[in-house]
Amino acid sequence: MSASFPQMFEPTRRDERRFDLEVQPGWAQGRGTFGGLVLAALVRAMQQCEPELERSLRSVTGELVGPVVPGACEITVELLRRGNAVSSFSASLRQPAHAGDDVLARATAVLGRTRAVDRTWAPALEAAPPPWAELTPLPYGPFVPEFTQHLEFRLTGPLPFSGATEAIAAGFVRPRVPGAVIDAATVVALADAWWPSAFSIEPRPRPMATIAYTLQNLLGDRQLPGDLPLYHRARAMASDQGYFVDMRELWTPDGQLVALNQQTFVWIK
Repeated sequence: MSASFPQMFEPTRRDERRFDLEVQPGWAQGRGTFGGLVLAALVRAMQQCEPELERSLRSVTGELVGPVVPGACEITVELLRRGNAVSSFSASLRQPAHAGDDVLARATAVLGRTRAVDRTWAPALEAAPPPWAELTPLPYGPFVPEFTQHLEFRLTGPLPFSGATEAIAAGFVRPRVPGAVIDAATVVALADAWWPSAFSIEPRPRPMATIAYTLQNLLGDRQLPGDLPLYHRARAMASDQGYFVDMRELWTPDGQLVALNQQTFVWIK
């Protein structure tokens, strides 16, 4: 049986602050490995360094500064501060056999307890998406990133490179081999799965890449069924001087907001 999606970003603990990760082939995105997998592995390592299970991931910010290739990786975690209810960590990933001592990815995360506060609200989806079961899965073809073979996409917005009038993207995504649950690290990976919204307005393929990533995890300490498709909705908000900002959301099919994700992309050419 194939390994599940979450197993791909599960590091092995070496000691108190160091972890090993074996990146498998078949997950390429451009010159490196799918960035969502890399960031999710950093989150997993930071979570393992937090002794209090009640402190859940609330926010993560990361930078993908170099291509991570299949093979052995080393993750180092630093505790920045541990307060009464909130812990802050930093993690970095290196591949000595590939890039020496260069940091290829780094992230900071905030983990916090659920608080008893009488202020709870969230936006609602303006219009419910079509049912997942009524949509046709996108085929895996020769011109799509290799890692997408492990995910199932069902489109409700414009196709990439269709010359659309708006830089938007929308549709469902889920792993083809899901884990038992969708947890915070899985959300971090899935938020990065969809293509950049700017692909929609381009008439032909054009290279671009994520250079910065920030996610607010509104799932908190809850978990969702592992095979539940999540609805992705995104818009490229602004583009200038060779960079643009993508604002992304992940929702459950019944309209629960799971995560907010901002990514900075660079137009490569």
